[in-house]
Amino acid sequence: MTKVLIVGGTGRIGSSIAQDLLAHTDAEVVLTGRHPQRGQQAAQALGPRSQFLPLDLTEKDKLRAAIATADLVVHAAGPFHQRDTQVLQTCIEQGGNYLDVSDYRGFTRQALALTAAAQTAGVTAIVNTGVFPGISNSLVRQGVEALDQADAVQLSYIVAGSGGAGVTVMRTTFLGLQHPFDAWLDGQWQTVKPYTAREKLTFPSPYGDAYVYWYDMPEAMTLANSFPLQTVITKFGVVPDFYNRATWLTAHGLPKSVLQHPNTVEFLARISYWMTEVSDRFTGTGVAIRCDIQGTQAGETVHHHSAFVHDSAAIAAGIGAGYIAELLLSGELAQPGVYPVEQAVTTSQLLDALTRRQLSLQTPPLEARR
Repeated sequence: MTKVLIVGGTGRIGSSIAQDLLAHTDAEVVLTGRHPQRGQQAAQALGPRSQFLPLDLTEKDKLRAAIATADLVVHAAGPFHQRDTQVLQTCIEQGGNYLDVSDYRGFTRQALALTAAAQTAGVTAIVNTGVFPGISNSLVRQGVEALDQADAVQLSYIVAGSGGAGVTVMRTTFLGLQHPFDAWLDGQWQTVKPYTAREKLTFPSPYGDAYVYWYDMPEAMTLANSFPLQTVITKFGVVPDFYNRATWLTAHGLPKSVLQHPNTVEFLARISYWMTEVSDRFTGTGVAIRCDIQGTQAGETVHHHSAFVHDSAAIAAGIGAGYIAELLLSGELAQPGVYPVEQAVTTSQLLDALTRRQLSLQTPPLEARR
């Protein structure tokens, strides 16, 4: 029986990945975490093919020993703003495949720098899996493949309340507000400020009109390198809209020294999580991705539109990582090196995986633009 080690497996995202793996593979799943009681409860809830291993990422010898027993390692211990690549490096040293749910371009950049080492070791490592990034990257690949030429991409994400995720995701949100970031616009890197350029877009049911803002995501960097695009825009928003207003005030009203202080991030993450525990009862915890691509087809300017919706952002993230883990375990995905999702996973692999999970993408016909 194959064994999958999920680092950070007792969190909401890690547990969702485990659920998907247990449903779609015959693998044994080992969850790691720092809290034994919570870990034992999580493993027991998942069933007999799941077990818990107490582990702190600072315990390097114990981490190395755990990785040595696994056929695949899934890194789900965020926030990735505060992580280095030691888990990936250990996998490369020991020759084991790897994937993660990283969502920070600084981490992504460090991971991609290990491509040559992974190729030499015969290790396939996929970064930025999950829902966004992850499924979102594959939406772009699908759209690029549908056109003769793709010029501009906008990925827009909304999450209802907490998204069903834990406080770690809240920390990630506030860490992402701290610094301006580079965006690929009109063929050059330009600096933009997070949570600016408010825009109203129409998302699939049940969301309808919702507001999104500039937000730094690693796919803003990887998509610009993966495809010959002139523009890549990534925007994010929350339902209900008053959370967007509060986030905007946080990003632009607090002094930078205050916003960047770890105690501030922790306070904001916990108070936000407490608030969403209340509002989730009314809004749900779903996610919607809207992908808009401008390009040409048969000499005509066209707009390619696609979308993905799920009633739980946490479960969707588990699916987005879980199906790629399934591909790695089966040998269907074997591409030594370190890659973002759109460079490693084919459109047919994504669509087949969604079909097996009774999910689908929304892809209306191309729209001509004159």
